[in-house]
Amino acid sequence: MLIPIENVLGKDEVAHFRQRLDGADWQDGLNTAGTLARAAKRNLQLEDGSPLAVALGNHILRRLGSHPAFISAALPHRIYPPKFNCYRNGGTYGLHVDSALMAVGGTDITIRSDLSATLFLSEPDEYEGGELQIEGPFGIQSVKLAAGDMVLYPSSSLHQVTPVTRGERLASFFWIQSMVQGEEDRTLLYDLDQAIQALTRSCADDPELVRLTRVYHNLLRRWAVT
Repeated sequence: MLIPIENVLGKDEVAHFRQRLDGADWQDGLNTAGTLARAAKRNLQLEDGSPLAVALGNHILRRLGSHPAFISAALPHRIYPPKFNCYRNGGTYGLHVDSALMAVGGTDITIRSDLSATLFLSEPDEYEGGELQIEGPFGIQSVKLAAGDMVLYPSSSLHQVTPVTRGERLASFFWIQSMVQGEEDRTLLYDLDQAIQALTRSCADDPELVRLTRVYHNLLRRWAVT
């Protein structure tokens, strides 16, 4: 399931990120590419663990920690420290799949990648190309969101970033280990939670909402691993 999440960062926050990233010390993305990815990856990245990457990444993590739509969709257990990339001058990342297990540098933590996230930091009209294309059961979906918006999708999906032929595409990307590993289970819980939230807004005094909420939490109790 592909889930767009709006307003992870506000416009002022995006402007602050862009100011910090302007003139950043971008490194060749091949420095972090695996054997297969080396033939497909042509972009720039901030060095993992650099002061700028850590500061901006921590800001994103703080925002996600209080973002109800993200929590509902991801049910996060662990989040890989956000990374940052830049595509320009034909930069692209061909069809690939994310690694299943990812070690967090400088720690003894390994994260299972259940969900992948791309947080857009450039407005769609600032660049041409650069669509995130994700293969799913109903074909290929192309994603190009407003700056500050994010998309979540299964890490098991084949995906790619099409060549950027004009302008510059800036983004943050990272992975989430969910408390609910199964994609179908997680999707069911998300749909149920969204229905509960909608009903709460329209008929909060309906006693059946309590029963519906009980179903949600009992399913979560059954499937969640912490």
